[in-house]
Amino acid sequence: MRYSKTITGLTGGGSDGWDIYRKARRMQRDGTEVTMLTIGEHDIRTDAQILDALHRFAHAGHTGYTTFDGEPELKDRIATRLSERTGVPTTPANVLIVPGGQGGLFAAHHAICDPGDTALYIDPYYTTYPGTIRTVGAIPLAIEARPRHGFQPQPEDIARAADAAGNARSLLVNTPNNPTGVVYTRKTLEGIAEICTDKGLWLLSDEVYDTQVWNGDHLSPRALPGMAERTLVIGSMSKSHAMTGSRVGWVVGPEEAIAHMANLATHTTYGISGYIQHAAAFALDLGPAFEEQIAEPFRRRRDLVMAQMEGQNAARPIPADGAMYVMVDIRSTGLSGEAFADGLLDRHHVAVMPGESFGQAAAGHVRVALTVADDLLVAAVARLVELAAELAAQHAEPAQ
Repeated sequence: MRYSKTITGLTGGGSDGWDIYRKARRMQRDGTEVTMLTIGEHDIRTDAQILDALHRFAHAGHTGYTTFDGEPELKDRIATRLSERTGVPTTPANVLIVPGGQGGLFAAHHAICDPGDTALYIDPYYTTYPGTIRTVGAIPLAIEARPRHGFQPQPEDIARAADAAGNARSLLVNTPNNPTGVVYTRKTLEGIAEICTDKGLWLLSDEVYDTQVWNGDHLSPRALPGMAERTLVIGSMSKSHAMTGSRVGWVVGPEEAIAHMANLATHTTYGISGYIQHAAAFALDLGPAFEEQIAEPFRRRRDLVMAQMEGQNAARPIPADGAMYVMVDIRSTGLSGEAFADGLLDRHHVAVMPGESFGQAAAGHVRVALTVADDLLVAAVARLVELAAELAAQHAEPAQ
């Protein structure tokens, strides 16, 4: 029997970037103790008071069908949150509730791209981006944000890619960025906004790490002049409230776009569980102080790792201004990120993600997730630095 080209082509015919992660999980199942620094999963569980709210709302009867585009109470909370934090007037009509940030990416691309359109995105990127674009039948086109520019995208590169494609419809950006931890500057975002306006592009802004900013401030491009009408913002409860398994996210954008995506929800998700939505509204009411509490361990661990890597050049951290990761440059070893990560796992039972899992711009790097207890993290990073120093010394030795 034949399968569709869409489903068989989601990964573009190559690896989906998760080989090291799967290998580490197999080692764990076989009884090997592995320090997992791979995925962005909090090492704490959802807070007890949110769990109590889930229980309370479930027992109150919120277990049936819900409004397909989201419960009014939750949409109102998110609209208020965005209005207060960005200064852009936002109403519930600008909000669609989706099953996590990934559901938002899926809905947004379906709203604005047709089969054959080119959808631009920045490399390094979260691993699902090109596959999500392919679900629409659109053509994913990566634009490299290079290490020499601090992984800040260059507007002229975006303009050239849009011109070369000829049928570019959208641009997807992510700040604070996964995997690099880079927070895009106002200058970068203003340049991106200018290109989107000039080229008639929709801008998709993945802002799921907006509460994890260690240096500077988070600026939503939707708040820039003239951008609210062409920007779709993706948000989520996963990172800000340690609710990854609850699968609650949102898309915020122009009313007409949200109305079209609401029709899509009717034909796909058929709504999100009511008791989970009510608990999410409860969680948002806990306010910024609670979100800072969830984010604080990653700020502390980021500082620990950056300090730990001072005074050596074999493993050079990229300044992480946000998110729960540190990207490390290991090009001094002469190895790819994939080869280095594989060796680190085999020799020291430490699992990190290769930079190549996130595109070619991050080749020769590895991503360290700050998602284990401080002592385990420090020990794992020490092994990473040790291996990098050993391999860099070998790589620098003159040929005999």
